[in-house]
Amino acid sequence: MRPTSHAYAKWWEKWINEADQEAGDRLLEAYMPLVHYHVQRVGATLPKNVSQEDMFSHGMMGLYDAMRKFDLSRELKFDTYASIRIRGAIMDGLRKEDWLPRTVREKSKKIEETMSQLEQTYGRFVTEEEVAEKLNMSEEEVRRVMNETFFANLLSIHEETPEGEKEETFQSTIQDANTLTPEEETLKANLLEELAEAIENLNEKEQMVLSLFYQEELTLTEIGHVMNLSVSRISQIHSKALFRLQQILKKRW
Repeated sequence: MRPTSHAYAKWWEKWINEADQEAGDRLLEAYMPLVHYHVQRVGATLPKNVSQEDMFSHGMMGLYDAMRKFDLSRELKFDTYASIRIRGAIMDGLRKEDWLPRTVREKSKKIEETMSQLEQTYGRFVTEEEVAEKLNMSEEEVRRVMNETFFANLLSIHEETPEGEKEETFQSTIQDANTLTPEEETLKANLLEELAEAIENLNEKEQMVLSLFYQEELTLTEIGHVMNLSVSRISQIHSKALFRLQQILKKRW
């Protein structure tokens, strides 16, 4: 169980009122598991060449930033506030690094072109087996490449626009999702319906892994303990399930 700001009220008081370094060190140590937690969750969708140590370093910077800016008088758990800062710092660190190898980008392009061709031929979403056979690749490699590049696309919305104002990002140009037009509401409803149908077509293990990872927010290691499977097997199940769902999401990207 992670510590709460209330449990460390004495250290918080010293840190906020006196900038006491010992208190700061105690708090950093106490909340360090929160950084490990987010590093593992983010790392679950990244290639093995991405340094876990670098992500941890970015996360610790996010934790320290959260400690400096946290208002103890507010009715907000530090865990919640810090999680946002930690994850944001990890994402920013990844965005600034060229962590996706050129070979992966090239393979991703070939896979997407092949998927598009096969979808036009069959008139439906295709499986990783069909794509792998067409490209003479293994199913595991197809899933891995697609998962890695999909995450890279998610990060790209935080990049600065080439012709925008200073520090303007692609994310800032996205229309507020809370004020959807009737047409957008219909598209959103259709997307949710398609995703729900796709999830129903996953097998029981795939559905359970997605539920535990995204709803219960367990790490892959924790899911492995729950399902009595190895972390590598859980990662494989997770990747296979995402491959199917990504086809729907990419159509609406």
